[in-house]
Amino acid sequence: MKLSILCCLLFGPFLLRAQESSDDGKILLTVILHYNETKTLDEIDAHLAKTGFLKNFPPDGVEIVSYHIVMGLGHVITLRLPPEKLREVNLAFEKGVWGAFRTEFYPTYDYMNIFNDLKQRAPAPEEPNATAAPSTPSPTPTPTPKRPYRRRHSE
Repeated sequence: MKLSILCCLLFGPFLLRAQESSDDGKILLTVILHYNETKTLDEIDAHLAKTGFLKNFPPDGVEIVSYHIVMGLGHVITLRLPPEKLREVNLAFEKGVWGAFRTEFYPTYDYMNIFNDLKQRAPAPEEPNATAAPSTPSPTPTPTPKRPYRRRHSE
């Protein structure tokens, strides 16, 4: 649970800022490349060079909207692409990064405008009444019985 909250706090601002709404039929895809911690950075870089990932990525027609390194986690990449390019993107990651990273893919959309609209329409929070007495918990109708102390006899 803590990891989920931490990820939201870390990635939320990057994802929201990186995504711009468009009506061109393209989709956003957020890719998380988790480090393979059994490899050193030099081994990971050598793997990416050997597979040609750095040279061949992204495929034609695919735009990198944002690319962040998250310490202790890996790479977080947001892509904009036509839906018909999804297979090419998947193959690029399978052929290029598998072995160096564990991959996760998330369809993504821009929520910022919707959030701002909801925020503006939200009612103002009510002010607590300063003169009201603080509420105290009501006693339970039946008290919990106490267990009698029993002494053990040693034999």
